[in-house]
Amino acid sequence: MKRTMVLSRLGIALASAVSGNTALAANGHYVPGVEGLGGPVLPPPGFYYRGYAVNYDIDSLRDEQGQAIPGENSGTVNALVSRFVWVTDKTVVGANYGVEAIIPVLETDLAFDGVGLSDDDSGIGDIYLGPIVLGWHGPQWDAVFAAGMWFDTAQFSQDEPASVGKGHRTTMLTLGGTWHLDEARRWSLSALARYEVKTEQNETGITPGDSWLVEWGLGRRFANGVELGLVGYDAWQLESDKGTPAALADNKAEVHAFGIEAGRFWPQLGVGLKAAYYNEYESENDTRGDMLRLQLTKAF
Repeated sequence: MKRTMVLSRLGIALASAVSGNTALAANGHYVPGVEGLGGPVLPPPGFYYRGYAVNYDIDSLRDEQGQAIPGENSGTVNALVSRFVWVTDKTVVGANYGVEAIIPVLETDLAFDGVGLSDDDSGIGDIYLGPIVLGWHGPQWDAVFAAGMWFDTAQFSQDEPASVGKGHRTTMLTLGGTWHLDEARRWSLSALARYEVKTEQNETGITPGDSWLVEWGLGRRFANGVELGLVGYDAWQLESDKGTPAALADNKAEVHAFGIEAGRFWPQLGVGLKAAYYNEYESENDTRGDMLRLQLTKAF
């Protein structure tokens, strides 16, 4: 009976948690691991484009003890995400002020035979608008705060677990910082936290619980401009979903991952390239897999 409830919980979670990015249920719309090294650093005034290509390869489903659900449970989520950032020459409370928008395009294919779930979908996902982006800078540190909302602009159906939309809106608050361990700013230690508050899904009546995630990185920039480092992410669903059956209410999700990243920025071209690989080594009431992320930054 316990296993049946867990499988049902995973079915509900996946139907509502396949977002404009990955099939994670521990967080909301935002995909942990897409920023990595240098994520909590707002660039100087100007207009910037950042493109993310993400491949998330699911190899199993995990129950509330982190054990694999029996059966062949696999899937892939591919995303091409465009992020537009405008950093103005205005300052607010001593910080550079900016705004941003995020538009994801997704392709999701789920084959969870162990729970009798199979579906695929593709299209433009839920769109994010951020009217508040603040960045502070010191001799050996940087900090960022942001606030915005993911809108339920994409297609969602509770009968289609691979829906590119989540069917609800999400308010996302961001706070992060980078500490440069030396005056030359060759070594860096960073953490970027996102807190997400969701609205009720009109189709299901379920309100996903608040979630919190942290991306972190330890990097070293070399004389040739190449930066290498260790990266990771940790995500927790802090509250139980409201509107779910009582027997499923306490099955909150979480996921933890560790990886490596390499990148370089060419100032004369205003172009930066990064690549990272993450392995999810622990998860509960969620999927588990590996993520490959490529990132392009262009300054205009």
